[in-house]
Amino acid sequence: VNYEPQLFEGVIAAVPFVDVVTTMLDERIPLTTGEYDEWGDPNEKEYYEYMLSYSPYDNVEAKAYPNMLVTTGLHDSQVQYWEPAKWVAKLRDMKTDDNLLLLKTNMDFGHGGASGRFETYKETALEYAFMLYLLGVNQ
Repeated sequence: VNYEPQLFEGVIAAVPFVDVVTTMLDERIPLTTGEYDEWGDPNEKEYYEYMLSYSPYDNVEAKAYPNMLVTTGLHDSQVQYWEPAKWVAKLRDMKTDDNLLLLKTNMDFGHGGASGRFETYKETALEYAFMLYLLGVNQ
């Protein structure tokens, strides 16, 4: 989305891992140090700079972005709820367009989204409604 935003009419970013550097530097967050084997240790300059090069939060620029629906869950232990919120705040501050930028924080969900059939249906309905709205479907 940061590198080629013009490729998208709309984006649904469900519990996105977007503040890579800050999260990987915080050893108090569950799973962080266990991920060093896969992602690298940002305390080492080589890995820090590499993570910085692709971290969505750190690469937000003043330009047009597509319509976006970003979701997060208050009880997510893998992507802390403040990551998507912080990213959306930075996007709102820097983007140069009037496209939709929506943040949905579910106060009962974790990383896997809703539990229970009807809550899952509600989540899916929100995503479908967003896509249909972008397509101009209003009935």
